[in-house]
Amino acid sequence: PGQRARAAHPPVATMPFRRYVELGRVAMVNYGPDYGKLVVIVDFIDQNRCLVDAPGMVRSQANFKRLGLTDQVITVGKTPSKEELKAAWDSADVEGTFAASNWGKKIAKKAAKMKMTDFDRYKAMVAKVKRNKAVRAAMAK
Repeated sequence: PGQRARAAHPPVATMPFRRYVELGRVAMVNYGPDYGKLVVIVDFIDQNRCLVDAPGMVRSQANFKRLGLTDQVITVGKTPSKEELKAAWDSADVEGTFAASNWGKKIAKKAAKMKMTDFDRYKAMVAKVKRNKAVRAAMAK
């Protein structure tokens, strides 16, 4: 009396994480002078830092806290040469694949909104008012 039966929890079959820190993992720098750049993890320094590189960038160390891991992984060996990295980067179409992802679309949308002029914002507001008026009219029927 007074005790409730516990619900049986189903066994967990999958890992909660999908993005692992690994060689070839594409990441976005989320802090520092390289903010917003896509980089590839090419080597590990210790449990907190790694070596990152990208075409057109000087190979440097980065703290894992300053990296946002993407879903992309490219095939590179440990500390590849710049030519090998560029070839793997181009063959995987890293920037195109990232731009097509939800994360990339969100960044592009934010950049486009930041680039809007005052008149563009006014036109968007007028279109929104017009659209909302049509929705209200349709819902009233």
